[in-house]
Amino acid sequence: MSGILDPRPLATASVVLGVGMGGFVDGIVLHQILQVHNMVSARLPPESLVNVEAAMVWDGVFHVVTWAATGVGVVLLYRAARRPNAAWSARLLIGGLLVGWGLFNLIEGIINHHLLGLHHVVERLGPSIYDVLFLLSGVALVIAGGIIARGKGRKHPPV
Repeated sequence: MSGILDPRPLATASVVLGVGMGGFVDGIVLHQILQVHNMVSARLPPESLVNVEAAMVWDGVFHVVTWAATGVGVVLLYRAARRPNAAWSARLLIGGLLVGWGLFNLIEGIINHHLLGLHHVVERLGPSIYDVLFLLSGVALVIAGGIIARGKGRKHPPV
């Protein structure tokens, strides 16, 4: 059994890292750069300084959670690197990162956008096609990541 390589340690680490990185893309691009929403913009519209300050706190909590997911992913990656039977491949790493990002979009989109109604992708529009597209991007990332991780499609020399 010692000669069999196990893909699970790298797969798990890369998916968890992907969840954290997906959260950072959402928080940095949508919350900070484009400013189309924040964590609680449907509940606390940015119409007063008090609401803006409260929203900033909740965005901070969101970033702490994404930071924690990324930290756990790094620890898992380190532990995988120390395992002599862990399988290593760029396809598995990249595919897992995409699966994790897609899972982030699906979980965050379903819970925060649809079930709790905390915010929408473009808050000024309310529920819109952008919320659906966010979920569809999650599905597409999970599918693409799965295909890449499994090595299906065009064959490349081993990495």
